[in-house]
Parts: sequence; structure tokens; C-alpha cells
Amino acid sequence: MAETQPFLATLERSSRRLTRPRRMVAGLVAGQAGHFTAADLLAHPHARGGGIGRATVFRALDLFVELGLLERLDLPTGEHAYVACRPDHHHHLVCSRCGRSTDVQDEGLRDVVEGIARRTGYLIADHRLELYGTCPACRSGSPADPA
Repeated sequence: MAETQPFLATLERSSRRLTRPRRMVAGLVAGQAGHFTAADLLAHPHARGGGIGRATVFRALDLFVELGLLERLDLPTGEHAYVACRPDHHHHLVCSRCGRSTDVQDEGLRDVVEGIARRTGYLIADHRLELYGTCPACRSGSPADPA
């Protein structure tokens, strides 16, 4: 689970307003384990009771992605999910069965990207890689806690 404080501190450093709805969305995000969708946040009782609307949740999630607090995952189902991330560059393994996501380091991909840039003449500013498969727990049939 993520902590609320880094979200609030980053918002303050970015000169973005620290509004009550943004605080509430940060709290909802901090309560999530593993990846989650906007619908997951909207279904939470605090969101319903706090009067947070759909547009507010999506705007806050977009802002958190822009600030590097979350990364957006494009799931094989076509759905978008979010995961709280470390600020260093990394990639994700996502279990197609249970939804568990695992951070993985570069593992040589930087060299591949630089080679593509040389061959194509592109100035590549960024890249994102998500690998989908079945995690060891799902393959063995044991229950897994999505993390």
C-alpha cells in the first residue's frame, strides 16, 4: 500500500492546490494494494460518502500520473489501471489472472531503446513496458493476494 504523505508533499512542492477532493483521492489511493481502477476508488464507501465525483477522481489520477506518483497500466482487457510507483524508471509484470503487478528494473532495455533511436533517427524521450502473463501463485493454483 502507498502512503498518503508522499502524495500530499508532492502536491505542495508542485505548487498545485491541496484541495479536499485531492486529499480524499490520495487517501483512497493510499489504501489500495497493487493496481486499481478509477471504478475501484469510486466504489469505496469514503468516495461515495465524501461526495467525490467521477470527473474529480479522473482529474486527480491524471495529476498524480503527471507528478510521477502513479503509473497508468493498460490492461489486456482494455481497461486502464493505476499503480503507485517508485520514482525510478522501471517496468511492470502484470498477472492476467489475479491482477498482481510486480516492478522490474530496466534489464538491458535501455540499450535496445538506444539502438532503435540510432537506427531510426528518432530522439526517444521516454518508453513504457508492461509484460502480461500468469504469476507463479496462479500457475500453481495457490491463492494470491494481489499486490
